[in-house]
Amino acid sequence: MPSLNKVTLIGHLGADPEVRYTQNREAIATIRIATTEISKDKSSGERKETTEWHRVIFFNRTAEVVGEYLRKGSPIYVEGRIQTRKWQDSAGQDRYMVEIIASEMQMLGARPSAKDAKASGSVPRRADTVSSDQASSSVGDEAPAMEPF
Repeated sequence: MPSLNKVTLIGHLGADPEVRYTQNREAIATIRIATTEISKDKSSGERKETTEWHRVIFFNRTAEVVGEYLRKGSPIYVEGRIQTRKWQDSAGQDRYMVEIIASEMQMLGARPSAKDAKASGSVPRRADTVSSDQASSSVGDEAPAMEPF
């Protein structure tokens, strides 16, 4: 029977993107996206907010765009698939991390201003929608750059 592994997120970056390069000069960007669900407490009637954090991985040109144009607080739309990574920590314990491997990304909100362009030293050029051109289905075998949240 066919199956589907697809995730769609709209949220804000919790920190600036982390971009690194493989030995083959392929870019990999990692971001954390916060999504907030608003509900009403049944007993008190008060508004309640619950925030979830999602680790999202981008590859190649999409990773470069993410690193160049997005910053902490930037709104973003992401499509991708869920992947669980397993590794052993220094004590030999199995650890797991759930990540979203991005296939589509759209920057939301305003374009960078001319003032922002002068500060970064480049003319801003916004890519409205970017597809990941990732060939590999794995982020890598190394331990994650940051601890699971």
